[in-house]
Amino acid sequence: MEQKKNSFYLFGITLVAALGGLLFGYDTAVISGAEKSIKLYMIDPLDLGAFIHGATISSALIGCIIGGCISGFFASRFGRKNSLFIAAILFLLSAFGAAYPEFLFFTKGEPTMGLLIAFNFYRIIGGIGVGLASAVCPMYIGEIAPAHIRGRLVSFNQFMIILGMLVAYFINFSISSGETQEWVNDVGWRYMFASLSVPALLFGVLLTLVPETPRYLSLKNQDEKALAILAKINGSKAAKTILDDIKQTLNVASEKLFTYGKTVIVIGILLSVFQQFVGINVALYYAPRIFDSMGAGKDASLLQTTVMGLVNVIFTVVAIMTVDRWGRKPLLMTGSIGMAIGMFGVASMAYTGAIGMGTLIFIIVYTASFMMSWGPICWVLISEIFPNKIRGRAVAIAVAAQWAANYFISSTYPMMMEYSGTITYGFYGLMSVLSAIFVWKFVPETKGKTLEEMESAWKSVS
Repeated sequence: MEQKKNSFYLFGITLVAALGGLLFGYDTAVISGAEKSIKLYMIDPLDLGAFIHGATISSALIGCIIGGCISGFFASRFGRKNSLFIAAILFLLSAFGAAYPEFLFFTKGEPTMGLLIAFNFYRIIGGIGVGLASAVCPMYIGEIAPAHIRGRLVSFNQFMIILGMLVAYFINFSISSGETQEWVNDVGWRYMFASLSVPALLFGVLLTLVPETPRYLSLKNQDEKALAILAKINGSKAAKTILDDIKQTLNVASEKLFTYGKTVIVIGILLSVFQQFVGINVALYYAPRIFDSMGAGKDASLLQTTVMGLVNVIFTVVAIMTVDRWGRKPLLMTGSIGMAIGMFGVASMAYTGAIGMGTLIFIIVYTASFMMSWGPICWVLISEIFPNKIRGRAVAIAVAAQWAANYFISSTYPMMMEYSGTITYGFYGLMSVLSAIFVWKFVPETKGKTLEEMESAWKSVS
């Protein structure tokens, strides 16, 4: 009896996998509400400067680099699904550890270098979870999704990342709203980190209900299981053809990383690096501080950050609705132009000292442009440009490069701002221009192509 495709089943497993994206966004954004409190509680009493402040706020990114580096090994050795389950456990540990870093070894209210190290350790643990999730979630969805809607489904992961950020901003605002800054500095920031435990637990439970990807199962010679999943997603007739294509690429491909040449690896790395060098995570991590510098108070700056998060969600939906219709390259190039306008605008405001509503508008133009382009589309391309046999390792390299670039940009922001706000934002604007040129010259269009067709394309140029 022929099985018909089950769109509800496909959406369900995509939604569960994308919860990893939500946790990715939540974990990276929750620090924005706690940043000033951590500085007052752990940095200032120890008389530590801007470098340690920036390194502490960005410490999770060290874990992200580690998680990105090991994601290929984990995805290939333990499977895509089990790697996501490990990430869920790490998120849970980080949530409680960062909320109460004094656990067992330190006394509350007595900041020491050891306590600062413990806090950074727990943030790094969560960062490893983020690094794993950031690589494996789009990989999982990309390997599950049919070619004609793959861009849309992988972009949904970015939607969940941004939704996670918005939820974190909203939770931060809810926790601090109506409370004194002293209460937030003493207790509120702990609640912000602890709130991560709820989606982390939900993610871990729901992962027990989803299957492994058919491409990974086929790689492990579990063809019957792979065919059953493909049949549920694509229907019985199409499933057999897809499995044959998968088996063919797995049989002929070498295990060497550069089997298809260095070009595909370099393009993957540069996509990742440009996504960070345009400065997006500066806007996300330090959003309340940026709005504070515009004269907003505590509640107002968190509210403006929440509004920015809502705009980000809306424009990520724009990307989801257009990526499989317009293609990857047009969206990336349009976004690069919008980001350049936004960042050069912020730089000009910083130069003239006219910080105000104009700055907010330029920041929103910048973040909206990113969210409709480089935010989701970079992950789409990373999930689909690499051939089956090397995908796990190649994605790991690209994601590790992305988090390394993220760490560099985020940790240097406080020092750069002490030197010159104009130069800082001007640099991000220049990177936006260069990103457009890079896409125009080197990035292939992948709209509507199966993962196996992309593999054939790279063979022809290797």
